[in-house]
Amino acid sequence: MIETFASTSVPLRRYAAVLGVLALAGVAAACTFELTPSTPASADEPVSTRPIDATRPVAVPLPAQEPEHDTDLRPDEQARVDLLENAIPSVVSIDTVTRRSDFFGRVVNVPQGSGTGFLWDEQGHVVTNFHVVQGATAIRVVMHDQRSYIADYVGGSPEHDLAVLRIDAPSDTLQRVTLGDSDRLRVGQSVYAIGNPFGLSATATGGIVSALNRQILGLGENIIEDVIQIDAAINPGNSGGPLLDSRGRLIGINSQIATSGASTGSIGVGFAVPVNTVQRVVPQLVADGEYTPARLGIRLVDARTNRVVTQRYGVAGLLILWVDPSYGAGRAGLQGTEPGAKLGDIIVKIDGEAVPTFGDLWLILDRRQPGDEVNVTIFRDGETRDVAVTLM
Repeated sequence: MIETFASTSVPLRRYAAVLGVLALAGVAAACTFELTPSTPASADEPVSTRPIDATRPVAVPLPAQEPEHDTDLRPDEQARVDLLENAIPSVVSIDTVTRRSDFFGRVVNVPQGSGTGFLWDEQGHVVTNFHVVQGATAIRVVMHDQRSYIADYVGGSPEHDLAVLRIDAPSDTLQRVTLGDSDRLRVGQSVYAIGNPFGLSATATGGIVSALNRQILGLGENIIEDVIQIDAAINPGNSGGPLLDSRGRLIGINSQIATSGASTGSIGVGFAVPVNTVQRVVPQLVADGEYTPARLGIRLVDARTNRVVTQRYGVAGLLILWVDPSYGAGRAGLQGTEPGAKLGDIIVKIDGEAVPTFGDLWLILDRRQPGDEVNVTIFRDGETRDVAVTLM
């Protein structure tokens, strides 16, 4: 079941401005602040002085005491500073451009949006959200030290809102993230988000894990499972950035926020794709450019036909149109539909889980690996039966 909210969950990049002027103007309008130069006064500028009254005691400042660390931070603050300073070199800003025709029919490059990513390995692979780079014709990756690279698109999985880029950078300059384990997370533990909100690079925010095992919609109609809900402030431009635990390990990728009314910024409800999903999907994207879940080796009828047939027989499931004899379903004897002659099997459950929609089937297969054996409950000739099928 999908969690429902009074607010609307939207991808973080959808409203992000690429032009720095617009980004800063948006921040200023929302927060009403101004930046004051911290440059000290020039030696040529006049300095207000007055004579010291010799009859009055003069206060002599005591020498400052050296702190135990570089600054006089509390131990917990020092730990947080160390964590973020170590993590920020792994985080990158991403700017995208798309080609459009102008009024005169000329093709021009138009800034599309901005987002965040992080370094996956020393080979230059960068992980981000799929919606950050979707439709882009050119992608620029900017490192924490302002080195800039044109990135190649390696592959993506819109179903998981994940994409992989690659930059041609010296391997000894690339600091990859340290991976954590999202299955070990607990509600209430500290988290930190690093990103590029409103074009403000290397912005860090903190909060806690607010909830676990949420479900959000991917770019299609499929559901992303086991999503982490956080209260750390994330805003447009944070998409694709890392979510870290208190040891600096990657536990998720910031992907969506809930909004309220006309607001497009953080209201304290953010969502991150869990790192264990990332670890399952990204290696396939790096190797093959696409993600393919474990397969039964079947093709289903269209949604309208499926609805008519299943309602007629009073079952909730998925009608098989065609079976590939070289895959597990064919080898196990599952049957497809022969139009005008024979109705195919209707898949009712897999490993005891109901599959009334294709999305339900996709979720179950996405959690499995090729070679896994699943128990498929089918409806055939007016009765149900169980069939063991090896996934491929």
